[in-house]
Amino acid sequence: MRLLECCFHATGGLDNVARMVYNGLILIKGVIMSKLTEYTIEVFKCDRRVKGSYRLIEKKDFAPVTKDYIDTVAEKFMNDGFIVKIFETYVTKTNLMGGKEFTERYDTPIYCSPSSESYWSM
Repeated sequence: MRLLECCFHATGGLDNVARMVYNGLILIKGVIMSKLTEYTIEVFKCDRRVKGSYRLIEKKDFAPVTKDYIDTVAEKFMNDGFIVKIFETYVTKTNLMGGKEFTERYDTPIYCSPSSESYWSM
């Protein structure tokens, strides 16, 4: 709320603010447009030398951006002939023992996640 108040007082009103980010949301003239989220893109290439016919070329983590931006980046890779998978970098899961919610990376192995029984049985 402080960011919004500071911008409001500094510009003399919300109508004068062209664009600002507040709590992960893009505000354009006071209208919420889209949410900023961290994304990871995995880029694959067809390769018959490996099992499954796909080889991981690159994993790119992005700072909080909009879904439209990530789709644009993925489209550039796909136009070059690559296969692209888009993931939200952090997912919310529930702790198996305590029942509290926590966030972890999408690619955390199941045996390293407190949301699985194998984590607690080691």
